[in-house]
Amino acid sequence: MFANLDRNRYEPVPIRIEKDGRWGIAERPPATMSAGEVIEQARLEAARPPRAGREVHLVAHPSAETILSIDRSSGALSDDGSRALVTGLNLDVIFPVLHGPYGEDGTIQGLLELANVPYVGSGVLASAVGMDKGMMKVVFAAHGLPVCGYTIVRAHEWDTRRETILADLARELAFPMFVKPANLGSSVGISKAKDDAALAEAIDLARTFDRRIIVEAGVPEAREIECAVLGNDEPQASVPGEVIPSREFYDYEAKYIDSASQTVVPADLPPATADEIRRMAIEAFRAVDAAGMSRVDFLLSRRDGAIYVNEINTIPGFTTISMYSKMWEASGVPYRELLDRLIALALERHQARQQLRTSLT
Repeated sequence: MFANLDRNRYEPVPIRIEKDGRWGIAERPPATMSAGEVIEQARLEAARPPRAGREVHLVAHPSAETILSIDRSSGALSDDGSRALVTGLNLDVIFPVLHGPYGEDGTIQGLLELANVPYVGSGVLASAVGMDKGMMKVVFAAHGLPVCGYTIVRAHEWDTRRETILADLARELAFPMFVKPANLGSSVGISKAKDDAALAEAIDLARTFDRRIIVEAGVPEAREIECAVLGNDEPQASVPGEVIPSREFYDYEAKYIDSASQTVVPADLPPATADEIRRMAIEAFRAVDAAGMSRVDFLLSRRDGAIYVNEINTIPGFTTISMYSKMWEASGVPYRELLDRLIALALERHQARQQLRTSLT
């Protein structure tokens, strides 16, 4: 992303968020790497001592200085006798490139709203609904979008009534079933269960990640189709693409570790099916009140051609080789233009919000 920003228009500032939640100015802009290399780098860095250098703190109220940078290695003597240099920096727009809890679930979006700074992507509501797979399905169904059968299992119920829950699930949903933490990303904690024993093991695993677990009926002979959406009040949909996983389904290893999975853009679909997927992608985007960008994932049954909305990702993978950018590239929007449009959409949305009143006085 940094390599493709027009330096005649933008001055990018890379802000790194450590796994312990600390923010800092990155020593250098992030380089494009495969997902597997990123994961390995994160594993190695977790074993290292915390970095010294420039901490960053977002000012959580409207201010001329969006962030405060604290450099404890500068040698400068502060008023309280400690050695730190504090400087302020105003940012015109923030481009979150984050996945999962505390990045894609509305929490950081809420912080940016408090700071009243423009940012790329969806707001608090869409981000929260887009992260919570259970609430997402409720919203989709309310808007007439087809979703596969599912049940929510709560941790305290599972801890006390597991045999009853297993019997209920076997009666209500046919095997195979997919078990997922309700609030997590990147296919973490997801399992495919083909019998009662595997189902119990899968729920136990998902239980370690969330207090709410979603159990879904499998779609017969499913193809995994994706569609990218771009816009605010008048969103547009890209040509659909298809993911062909190297494993039984597109789990964490198939996404990030195993390079044998394939993507096909555009997907080999009848024109009517592709048009319907694009229509449903826009409807899903509007249903959660998304903004800027989203990727909507579908399951397409080879058996009967039925299309199911699986989920919406409000911050999809965003490298030049990610599905979101590849689908827009195939739709005539190159990566650099995509960056420009997303930044413009963020500024447009922020400006519109500034016209709204929050009190009577």
